[in-house]
Amino acid sequence: MSLRWRFLGAFILLIVLVVSLSLGVGYFTTQAQLNTFIGVLSSDEANDLARKLSQAYTSSDGWGTLEAALSETGYPFERGAEQQRSEEAEKKASELFHSDSDRDRIRVVITDVDGYILLDNFAELRQGEAAPELDGQRVDIFDLRTGQSVGYAYVDVNREFWATESHGFLRNLLYTITIGGLLTSAMALLLAVWLARRITAPVTALTQAAQSIAQRSDTVLLPVTSPDELGQMSAAFNQMTTALQTQRDLRKRLLNDILHELNTPLSVIRLEAHGLRNGLQTPARTADHIIQEVQLLRNLARDLNWLAETESDELRLTTEPYPLQQLLTAEAERWQPQAQSQQITLSQQLLPELPVLNLDRMRMSQALGNVIHNALQHTEAGGRVTVAATLEKDESVGISVTDDGAGIDAADLPHIFNRLYRADQSRNRRTGGMGLGLTIARAIIEAHNGTITVTSNGLGQGTTVRFELPQS
Repeated sequence: MSLRWRFLGAFILLIVLVVSLSLGVGYFTTQAQLNTFIGVLSSDEANDLARKLSQAYTSSDGWGTLEAALSETGYPFERGAEQQRSEEAEKKASELFHSDSDRDRIRVVITDVDGYILLDNFAELRQGEAAPELDGQRVDIFDLRTGQSVGYAYVDVNREFWATESHGFLRNLLYTITIGGLLTSAMALLLAVWLARRITAPVTALTQAAQSIAQRSDTVLLPVTSPDELGQMSAAFNQMTTALQTQRDLRKRLLNDILHELNTPLSVIRLEAHGLRNGLQTPARTADHIIQEVQLLRNLARDLNWLAETESDELRLTTEPYPLQQLLTAEAERWQPQAQSQQITLSQQLLPELPVLNLDRMRMSQALGNVIHNALQHTEAGGRVTVAATLEKDESVGISVTDDGAGIDAADLPHIFNRLYRADQSRNRRTGGMGLGLTIARAIIEAHNGTITVTSNGLGQGTTVRFELPQS
């Protein structure tokens, strides 16, 4: 089942539960309140009748005016009774919420204090017989002169009126809230469909884009339409896709470069071997050329091995206290012969006293050597390369290698530390290389909890590579 249908199913289930709960709570709460309200109305109705019957009893000094008093209150008599309701009683408005016509359905039974029937307006019980157990609201009828109870009035004995009113009201209420619930459910369902589509659309687009990348290696960027988590997901995917495409380009460039770097020395070795076999070269000259080309192949294998170590987190340091001044002096002396052969001035600008740092001497020599080698490779004859060291205010040590050579274009600076990136795309064997030196140097410096930066004013303006290492 797709994610969209799961969301939609969850929304529909939630809507049904909420609407059903709302209907149930609303219906039963209203029913309880209505029963309470009807109980109050019934009690008021009975008390009003008892008051009037008490006045009639007191004024007539007996039950002689009982039927007339009951007729005046608007309660009906069964047809065929001796006393009929007067027209005034039929037209009199009820003091409660219902009309006189409503009272036509209310049965009233009046008994004396001994429980004998005095009056039944529905003529179901005869006068003078003992009253059975009666339902309805019972109230006392008093002799107002003495304050003693002289009888009882039972209102709505059959409980038809209040039950009918209650059921009718609840039926109408249930119909109304059901229609409202259906309308609410329809609106909520439309909203759920929209939300499910909005939530799953970026996920669907992400899946299709990922499949496109996996199957056809296409670079697909997703539209970022919102700043929420879905928009952040699309932006992160775009960032990943861009980085992936960059790595693909670098990998393609690496393969081309490796192919070139392998073919060139192998071709030279082959030609030298043919020349030696055909007597066109002396053994010593051929051996020198072959050794030179083999050294290039060894350098290529070494760089690739170093890159593999840094990429697989296998770079391990063996640190020990080592004088920084001794390290820098040794590196300058190591690269001095190459600088002299290229007619480049390699100099140092060191403080009289530099601290002793915890270093992996071989790895740090490797990183510093890569940077000095790059500086020499990109500096013309007559140029200058300077190795300097300073103490910073934050108790770190700054090491810089500055040249006045070819420089780096501003467009290449953000990528200079990328894996396999090479700012110089020409395959000149003297200045080309594999573009791995700075990548390896950064891995070593960061393993020492340091930082490395590269600055250049542009092509032909020279380059400065700077390390910052903590003293502790």
